[in-house]
Amino acid sequence: MNSLEICFSPELIHLHDLRGKAVVVVDIFRATSTMVTALANGVISIRPVEDLESCRSLQEKGYVTAGERNGHKAEGFELGNSPLSYLHNTYAGRRVAMTTTNGTVAIERSKGHADEILIGAFLNLNATATYLLEINKPVLILCAGWKGKFNLEDSLYAGALASLLQFSYDCDGTLAMETLYQHVQDDLSGFLKKASHAKRLQNYNIEADIDFCLTLDKYNLVCKQVGEEISAQKSPHHY
Repeated sequence: MNSLEICFSPELIHLHDLRGKAVVVVDIFRATSTMVTALANGVISIRPVEDLESCRSLQEKGYVTAGERNGHKAEGFELGNSPLSYLHNTYAGRRVAMTTTNGTVAIERSKGHADEILIGAFLNLNATATYLLEINKPVLILCAGWKGKFNLEDSLYAGALASLLQFSYDCDGTLAMETLYQHVQDDLSGFLKKASHAKRLQNYNIEADIDFCLTLDKYNLVCKQVGEEISAQKSPHHY
């Protein structure tokens, strides 16, 4: 049986060996939820970038630029970090360069080490789980957290994915998150609205983003990074 690990923050990634593993990066509120939504709505690819200036410069190469810091759209960017911006194929056929407070940092720290990098969200939870079962590799779920700290929504997603995979694990954190998810899954939205980052976003009057990010299995696609770009592939199965 394959193994599963959860890394609860990019600051802890040095404790894990990524070689030979499929790494699932998750930032529920909101980077990876936004990426999944963009790709499901026709965006060709997303280029994650760690810093603002590098991301902004890609506008000259034809990218739509999306920048967020501390929950707000960064100055000089066309978009912030809302999944709702991409609905109705608004940016279909375009490439997006994205930088965020937490999510793109986690992706950058996985590059060059993992066997492959997937983008996880509640929006494509079952499609991701099915893909991971098919490729038959050990899995590490990397939670973006909040500025290096543990957060509830990413860790609870890790518990949800762990409960679907049923891989072996030797970390109490995985047991804790799987157990917590099973306890709250019938009221996921109600529970996670108590989370610190959800409250932070509520202060910015973007409750619609929160509700959307907690939608289960809206999209039947797997999002994977190849080289510098993240793109989508349809899952071979229908849910």
